[in-house]
Amino acid sequence: MLDHLAITVADLERSRAFYEAALEPLGYRVVMGYPGSVGFGFETERGPRPALWLHGAAELGRPVSGPTHIALVAADRAGVDAFHAAALAAGGTDNGAPGLRPQYHPGYYGAFVLDPDGNNLEAVCHRPA
Repeated sequence: MLDHLAITVADLERSRAFYEAALEPLGYRVVMGYPGSVGFGFETERGPRPALWLHGAAELGRPVSGPTHIALVAADRAGVDAFHAAALAAGGTDNGAPGLRPQYHPGYYGAFVLDPDGNNLEAVCHRPA
């Protein structure tokens, strides 16, 4: 089981704005940050729970991560649709419209968007319609 994932981005503020908009329909928000880094996740009874970190390449002196595929769970198919629309509105590039992907399994409903650095961001719902 993963605890969290981190990617290094070329422009932290541009990516932060994109991810804030794209992940809002999935319930993610900025819950933690440090100079050069921002963590997206959820508030819990024990405090913030960042699951996805963005690190600024320039701020931390790191190379930008290579293209990465990040898939996040949506509660329902409407959440997948809302994610896709929000990500495109925030400047993402369509990489697969919302729909069934029966090649993965019969109930797999997902959508794909490329972020500002070319990472493939996906929202997926495994629940039946």
